[in-house]
Amino acid sequence: MPADTPATVLVLGANSPSGASFCAHALERGLEVIATSRSPQPRPVFLPYLWKGHKGLSFHRIDLNKDMDALKSLFARHRPRHVVNFASQSMVGQSWENPTHWMQTNVVALVALLELLRNLDFLDRYVHFSTPEVYGSTPDWIAENRRYAPSTPYASSRAAGDMNVALWTETYGLPAIITRAANVYGEGQQLYRIIPRAFLCCHAGTKLPLHGGGRSERPFVHFDDVSRAVMRICEEGRAGEDYHISPRRSMSIRDLVGRICDIAGARFDEVVQVTEDRLGKDQAYLLDSAKIRRELGWEPRIGLDEGLHRCDRWCRDNLEELRRLPQDYRHMP
Repeated sequence: MPADTPATVLVLGANSPSGASFCAHALERGLEVIATSRSPQPRPVFLPYLWKGHKGLSFHRIDLNKDMDALKSLFARHRPRHVVNFASQSMVGQSWENPTHWMQTNVVALVALLELLRNLDFLDRYVHFSTPEVYGSTPDWIAENRRYAPSTPYASSRAAGDMNVALWTETYGLPAIITRAANVYGEGQQLYRIIPRAFLCCHAGTKLPLHGGGRSERPFVHFDDVSRAVMRICEEGRAGEDYHISPRRSMSIRDLVGRICDIAGARFDEVVQVTEDRLGKDQAYLLDSAKIRRELGWEPRIGLDEGLHRCDRWCRDNLEELRRLPQDYRHMP
């Protein structure tokens, strides 16, 4: 490759908030980005890589369940050194309704992808973006491990996916790394997620359903910090390893919503409507991220208060557009 040719990264699931944010970060680093997703690109308000006008991204609509030949051709044309996979069927509660859809995307299609990847002689790193849900509820901070205890079809499908990534790595030498991030958030997140929906409810004067009264506990990490971590894992992470991406502090969903109401200038009791908890909901996901801090020198830079103020500004700046859009998840089989 000529010295002035930018390195290429192929991003699967580039329409997801984490994927779109990583694309933006990669473009800022001067990389060429090949972005793929099974759905068309959403509105620009949800795509950080469009906000600053960076050049170097090409988008391709590819469904891993149907278009593996098209993806194979894409690999052959661009020969990316790094592949980062944010693609998954990702909703938790809804996975009880159509569990076979989750297994198809997160297990069957993933195995087909692994078979494709193991035969690429130009691939330096495959980064698999997984989830803490594979552990089940974690009453204390846990380090990276593969003692999975999923409590939903979604979590079960992701645990099976992680096991297959590890198996292909051990058997075929696939240069794969598994990452798991705490609850990610930031500007451009889907409106059915708790932080953007809470801000939108505050500003639009609508009710926010708070499942189970918000007793569950989560750490929250901003998209920008996740993108920096994933990039560092691409460049310096050790194949065959797992890395957690998380801050060291957590808070209850109830306290989080209370803070959002304070920032937005709304009254908690006027915004929140307590509802029943969803089936199989875990009490806490507490990821110990000492390993990525120690080995790769990563630290989160955006505190929760700063991140929430940024989300508030994004919501205010785009309020008229956002309030016209659906706020509930719509399943795509």
